[in-house]
Amino acid sequence: MIKKTAVALAIALVVVLALVTRDEAQQPKKVPRIGFLAAASASSQASRLEAFLQGLHELGYTEGKNIAVEYRFAEGDFERLPDLASELVRLNVDIIIPQSTPASLAAKQATTTIPIVFVAVGDAVAMGLVGSLARPGGNITGISSMTGPGLFGKHMEILKETVPKLTRVAFLSNPTNWRSPFALREIETVARALKISLQPLEARSPDEYNTAFAEAIKGRADAILVVSDPMFLSDRTRLADLATKNRLPAIYGVLEHVEAGGLMAYAADRVDMFRRAAAYVDKILKGSKPADLPVEQPTKFEFIVNLKAAKQIGLTIPQSVLFRADKVIK
Repeated sequence: MIKKTAVALAIALVVVLALVTRDEAQQPKKVPRIGFLAAASASSQASRLEAFLQGLHELGYTEGKNIAVEYRFAEGDFERLPDLASELVRLNVDIIIPQSTPASLAAKQATTTIPIVFVAVGDAVAMGLVGSLARPGGNITGISSMTGPGLFGKHMEILKETVPKLTRVAFLSNPTNWRSPFALREIETVARALKISLQPLEARSPDEYNTAFAEAIKGRADAILVVSDPMFLSDRTRLADLATKNRLPAIYGVLEHVEAGGLMAYAADRVDMFRRAAAYVDKILKGSKPADLPVEQPTKFEFIVNLKAAKQIGLTIPQSVLFRADKVIK
């Protein structure tokens, strides 16, 4: 009797284990969800998103199959960012990928627990995003873009070589961008060192673009430097048209401006940054903590010149400048 009972219990146990195994196998695995938060427009982020998704694919993730992405775009309106970041938190995404400093600050304010991997921010330490580049701490890490005197010095050097009689440069920034006060101080330092007069201009919205360029002409600026900003990126074609209309040589802090008709740009390759961001996602999904993943610096910079834009304003680009260019649009 005891033997029969033991056999029956063993059979029952096998059946139960088989059923549990079957149920577990039938239950779909949880698909990780990534929250993508951009301060700019969707169209301005197309090439970057493509690079990010390609980077994920190379690591074994395919959108719609074993990973999902929730997209949120502020269209250049920074005031929308806190609400958009909160939406992603309410969706309980596994990781948030904010593009730009404003989006990263909004994500940081929205959560202290969901991992955040920022892409293309300025000085992450000065902005209070991380404790240090080597030891970020908290729930945030990512890839920083080069800013500061080094980058602005390169911009001014290129302008000076392109426009030999350069003495006064207009500097266009968006004062609603948290980065603008830092950028202004840095470019002022560079301008003083090079003995170039600087004319700060501001545009809080696209309605102020015409006024800003009119002020540049009134102030007798020889050229204009357009700082990196999500709103400017969304309106890159319009800004290029205004520079052409006012016959102002312009240099930009984002490469896409030149592809939209701008004259010149020297900047870190943000498309490359987004491709590299996929590796952070992979590591975090496999158990790594953002606090243990050092912030990376850009590794690829490009200088692009648009000869079509130069011809439209009657500017001859010196051969010495063209030889330095990584890409020339003819």
